[in-house]
Amino acid sequence: MSTSAARAPITGVVITLNEAANIEACLVSMARVCDELIVVDSGSADDTCERARVFGARVIEQPYLGDGPQKNVGPKAATHRWVLSLDADERLTDEAVAAISALALSDTSHDAFALRRRNFIGSRWVKRCGWYPDYCLRLFDRERTGFSESRQHASVQAKTPCELNVDIEHYSFANLAELFTKAGGRFSTRAAKIMYLKGKKVNACSPLIHGANAFVRKYLFQRGFMAGLDGLSVSLSAGINAYLKYAKLLEFQRDPQVREREDFNRVW
Repeated sequence: MSTSAARAPITGVVITLNEAANIEACLVSMARVCDELIVVDSGSADDTCERARVFGARVIEQPYLGDGPQKNVGPKAATHRWVLSLDADERLTDEAVAAISALALSDTSHDAFALRRRNFIGSRWVKRCGWYPDYCLRLFDRERTGFSESRQHASVQAKTPCELNVDIEHYSFANLAELFTKAGGRFSTRAAKIMYLKGKKVNACSPLIHGANAFVRKYLFQRGFMAGLDGLSVSLSAGINAYLKYAKLLEFQRDPQVREREDFNRVW
């Protein structure tokens, strides 16, 4: 996209690891509003980097630092002041493209803009369970703000954000199997490791209590029961994830053999 005098240029940034299946569609989406594209890759074993370079993106190879520090690498290397940060499995909708293109970024008082996120399982948009509207700060002025240094679930620390009434699409899980395998696998293991390294203590009741609370919150209070099988599945996966991360933490505390076999240097 060519830069016009009437519009402030934008740098698009994506962090990746083995995202060959997603990266091209993500970059196509971002190129509709971005004048520069940067991919920060943390050691992909597939052809993510090659695909990104063919598309015209600048690729920065950076071992994974954790969520916030990794997402701050691209903005620091950006040519332009305004940065659009998407995950590889996110896409701009036509409405989002139009809204971003219409923004007067050169003289706005806002340091960031949030967009609603539609979260999908397969091709199914899940509107309950707290999955929508899921506002995320994605467009920001890198000279005034950036991602927190938190290594898990980092977000842009804006002081004067503005919410746009448009959506991006997030293809979170390819299918129900992936929803449950991620919840029961690396998601819960990583969370348990982080809590253990922070010295958090739990007891035998903690897994059940946290697992039940997570399910009830999603299924009842966030109305997962109104989303059919997908709502039930999201609620169950949240309960399983919560149960397992506390069960794994309890196992780390109680079983030195399990603890010795776990590499706590590979949390990220």
